Amino acid sequence: MLLEGRTAVVYGGGGRVGGAVARAFAGEGARVFLAGRTRAPLEEAAAGIRAAGGSASTAVVDATDERAVDTLADAVAADTGGIDVSFTAIWHDDVHGLPLLEMPFEDFARPIATAMRAQFLTTRAAARHMTRRGSGVIMTITATTGRLAIPEVGGTGVTFDAIESQCRQWACELGHLGVRVVWLQTTGLPEAIADTGELQPGYGTGSAGMTRAELIAWNEGRTQLGRLTTLAEVGRAAAYLASDHAGAVTAAGMNLTCGQVPTR
Repeated sequence: MLLEGRTAVVYGGGGRVGGAVARAFAGEGARVFLAGRTRAPLEEAAAGIRAAGGSASTAVVDATDERAVDTLADAVAADTGGIDVSFTAIWHDDVHGLPLLEMPFEDFARPIATAMRAQFLTTRAAARHMTRRGSGVIMTITATTGRLAIPEVGGTGVTFDAIESQCRQWACELGHLGVRVVWLQTTGLPEAIADTGELQPGYGTGSAGMTRAELIAWNEGRTQLGRLTTLAEVGRAAAYLASDHAGAVTAAGMNLTCGQVPTR
C-alpha cells in the first residue's frame, strides 16, 4: 500500500484522467477527495472507489476559483490533519482544428490562462498546508503536445509547456520546505477520446479530418512501442510518484509517452 494513511485531493476527479488517478491513489490506501465543477461524474467516480473498498469524498469546486480552492484545502486539512498529495487534471477548454492564422486570440490564450490559474491556485492552496508539516507532493499531467510541434492544436502545446515551467518554479521554491512538485507526461489517451462520430482534426496530415480510430492509429504510429498510454498506466505512475519510493524526484516529469518523446 504505497499511500496508506495519506490524504489526496484530485481536481478534475470526475474526468477520465482524474478518475483513474483517484482510483489508483485509493487502491494504494489513500483517502481521496474528488473535486470538480459537476457533481454527477464526481459522485460516480467516488461510488466506484467505495465499491472497491476505498475511501472517497466529493466537492463541487472550480479549480480556477481562488476562494473555493482555498476553502476546500482548508476543509480537507482540518478534517484529516493535512494534505499529502494534490493532483490537478482539469479541462483547459482548448480548441483544435484551426491553423493559428485563422484562430481568434481568445481561443488560443484561453487554455493557457485557465491552466496557469488553476495550477497556481491548487498548488498554492495545498503547499500552504504541506509546508507546515514539511512534506507533500504536488502533481499534474501534461502530454507530448508540449514537446512536439503539431499543427492545428491551438494553445495546447504552449499550455503544457507553461504547466511544466510553472511546476519547476514551484519545485525550486518548495523543495527546501519538504514539498515535491512533479508531473506525468503522456501520449494521447485513447480511453479519454470520446467516440462522437465526428471527425477529429487532420493535425497536418493533409486529410480533411480523421475518425477516432484513424487518430489513434496515427498517434500509435509515432511511438516507439507502437501503442498509446493507458489510463491504468497513468494511475499507477501517479501513485508511484506520490509515494516515498519516488522521494528523490522533484521538478521533473515521468515520461509515459511510449517513446513518442524520448527523454535525453
